[in-house]
Amino acid sequence: MRITSVDVELIQVPARVPEFRWREGLPGSDGPTTGAWLVIRTDGGVTGFGFCHSGIILNDIVERRLRKELVGADPLAREFLWNRLWELDRIEYFPVYINGVVDVALWDIAGKAAGMPVHQLLGSFRDAIPAYASTVTFGGISEYLDVADQCLELGFRAIKLHAWGDVRADARLSRALREHVGDDIPLMYDGSAGFDLADAIYLGDALADAGYLWYEEPMRESSVTAYKRLGERVAVPLLVGEVAAGAHMNTADFIATGAATAVRTGWTLRGGITGSMRIAHLADSYLLRAEVHAGSLPNTHLCMAISNTTYYEALIYSNPVRRPDEVDANGLVHAIDRPGIGWEFDAELAARLGIHD
Repeated sequence: MRITSVDVELIQVPARVPEFRWREGLPGSDGPTTGAWLVIRTDGGVTGFGFCHSGIILNDIVERRLRKELVGADPLAREFLWNRLWELDRIEYFPVYINGVVDVALWDIAGKAAGMPVHQLLGSFRDAIPAYASTVTFGGISEYLDVADQCLELGFRAIKLHAWGDVRADARLSRALREHVGDDIPLMYDGSAGFDLADAIYLGDALADAGYLWYEEPMRESSVTAYKRLGERVAVPLLVGEVAAGAHMNTADFIATGAATAVRTGWTLRGGITGSMRIAHLADSYLLRAEVHAGSLPNTHLCMAISNTTYYEALIYSNPVRRPDEVDANGLVHAIDRPGIGWEFDAELAARLGIHD
């Protein structure tokens, strides 16, 4: 089987309603955007899809760099093509998500060619996983507590905060939420890279006192040494390696510092499915967890295939809370039983994003 064409289909992605933010000064939703489907066709009649919210950028890179590299290649040679894109990255410095879009489309082809869901092709570990409610930034402590109550009533088994980016206010919120839900509900905190080392230590101490399960991205991940020093000073477990470039290579440096209790993986920022599995296996070698970042169909497959992950991340962006469609009334996300990634079989997704074959 050979790749016969590589095309980008630009589409208009509507704004998420209501709009939201991650913390003070950092936008979350951007309004309507130009997204794109990467469409890779083969002479075997199998077509693979990958989706990207930055459609104009993807289209430019495909036109200038990727089409001539991919057309004529064996789509099942994913390791070769994954490494080839890393070679090209030396010249182009691709946005971190580009490798992931291509890799997901190739795994979509592989699953369809095998007649198997991608998680089975990877080697399934489970057929369902609990979801945690990952909040956006809400207005005040009382609203957060109300949102938490709604999430628990909807079946969620854990809650993660995206708060305001003010260490003292966030510390008060973190303690208030723990007191409100009790000791048995796992809680997490995501700083969205809002702090320097001193403030990260202050908040980390508060999270440790409140028994939080993990402390995620309090600082920009440009300095592995800063995270090493943070890990030496706080008792709360650190979840690291979400957005730093370099996939498993960068993750290895975080692990080598001894600071990581768990690492991030996931198709969008860690090199697609291929890169994500490399990270998961690397972490497993050190008895660390590899937690999948964000929801989506590709990440659902990863959650089912990675033994050392514990939750699916489900975004909660509105009040009243709306439970995402993939999460059932018991707070579980179930394995996809369709060949490939399954884009075409999700009628709501297909209609919203305009996918067709």
